[in-house]
Amino acid sequence: MNYILFDDGTRDNLLPLTFTRPVAEIRIGILKISEKWERRLGEKISFLTQDYLMCKYPMISATDNVLINGAVLPLPELITEIHDLKSGQCLRKENVIVAARLDDNQLKAFKNGNIGKLENKTSSVAFIKLEFPWDIFSHNEAAINDDYLLLTKGRKSAPISNTNKVTGVDNIFIEEGASVEFSIINAKVGPIYVGKDAEIMEGCLIRGPLALCEHSTLKMGAKIYGATTIGPHSKIGGEISNSVVFGYSNKAHDGFLGNSVIGEWCNLGADTNNSNLKNNYGEVRVWNYAQEHYIKSGLQFCGLIMGDHSKSAINTMFNTGTVVGVNANIFGAGFPRNFIPSFSWGGTEGLSTFALTKAYEVASMVMKRRGLVLADCDMQILRYIFEHTDKYRHF
Repeated sequence: MNYILFDDGTRDNLLPLTFTRPVAEIRIGILKISEKWERRLGEKISFLTQDYLMCKYPMISATDNVLINGAVLPLPELITEIHDLKSGQCLRKENVIVAARLDDNQLKAFKNGNIGKLENKTSSVAFIKLEFPWDIFSHNEAAINDDYLLLTKGRKSAPISNTNKVTGVDNIFIEEGASVEFSIINAKVGPIYVGKDAEIMEGCLIRGPLALCEHSTLKMGAKIYGATTIGPHSKIGGEISNSVVFGYSNKAHDGFLGNSVIGEWCNLGADTNNSNLKNNYGEVRVWNYAQEHYIKSGLQFCGLIMGDHSKSAINTMFNTGTVVGVNANIFGAGFPRNFIPSFSWGGTEGLSTFALTKAYEVASMVMKRRGLVLADCDMQILRYIFEHTDKYRHF
């Protein structure tokens, strides 16, 4: 079987995080959704996503294709149902297409939005499907628990240094090359996973669940509440609660981040803080790209949603339920607006457009520091986002 993870209509609800990636490239728990499927299927996957993203995330077709909804988190029972599909059958859960088994012609029709005459089968599995950005931190505890079991089954953790004060040691897994010293760690309330060559510096206070992915660092004195994920190659300091940082992003200094999702290549300046609770304790409303207005989140706690390559200056304050697009630069005193469009520059005293050429320069320098290159495909994607978000930048 040839496995393809596809974007459904949820993709627009998950913007700005999906401006730069297929839905299945979202990190939740320890792994990206695509990585979860590859590990559980034992097969490589490709993507059916937006045309402008396919230069970076191409689709591979075959005569026998299994399409899987990229917003759905895998479970063994669900994989069994998918494997039981015959050609021309579609697995559904209420109005959600979970998976479909298609030949090459049916795949072409599906890609063009024509589902065709497929035989429907109903899934009996209670799975998690992402619908909105806040689902990422809301379901992060369950996702960390599942990934922890998946990654550690049958394996032995590296020893944890006796300089640490630890409870729940059997719920801690440390990969090769990781360093954890002189910290207080409580894994009784949830598992703690420390990735390859990651580092927990002296004086950190940690309550699980926590996923600290490879080559990431918790700086001295960091205070971490679960369920939190720090993606690969990230540096984190200050206080974090129930948040997900995708990777290659830094919040290296003091300041609070709670009930939030931060994309890749972001930087939060020293003493950046976000509110995750309204003064009146009411339900948080959040900007939604699909409806192009604020919608109810159903949550009392909801913080910051930030797209890739965005930055905040020192002492930046984000209000409850703020959405920041791709390649935005926020600075200045006071609370900026709750929706900051992509390629915005400024803050409370006004916003202007962050020029695309300047955005390329910054992204190139940031990536070069990690030994990576801003490829032509990356620039094409950023150009598309710049052009198609112009309507929001009427400053």
